[in-house]
Amino acid sequence: MSNDAHNSGAANPISRFEEVERSEPFVRLKKRHRSFVFPLAVAFLLWYFAYVLLADYAHEFMSTRVFGNINVGLLLGLGQFVTTFAITTWYVSYANRRLDPLAEEIRAGLEQTDLDNANAVTDAEDNR
Repeated sequence: MSNDAHNSGAANPISRFEEVERSEPFVRLKKRHRSFVFPLAVAFLLWYFAYVLLADYAHEFMSTRVFGNINVGLLLGLGQFVTTFAITTWYVSYANRRLDPLAEEIRAGLEQTDLDNANAVTDAEDNR
């Protein structure tokens, strides 16, 4: 038994990926993702490196007491953790609102194409 009927309806996975990658919804998805992630990553890295540089070169400033044994360095260090959790929360919210619906649209289109291809192969087999 030959695989010709199965292969005739199936698209090459590479060309199919390239087709989806060039599609308007996928381009929009990448643009939305990058427009959120890249600026935020740059901002966070600047904040992180500022903290590291201050810790290394601004000992007087970082050891300034705010209250009790709590100093500026400790507050900025804790701010790193707070920032990390805030960014994560913000990204999840953004992804749920702006990225996931678009990704679902792309996925549904792919699944519909798979279903159409499977139906075409079944019809071709039935017509033999």
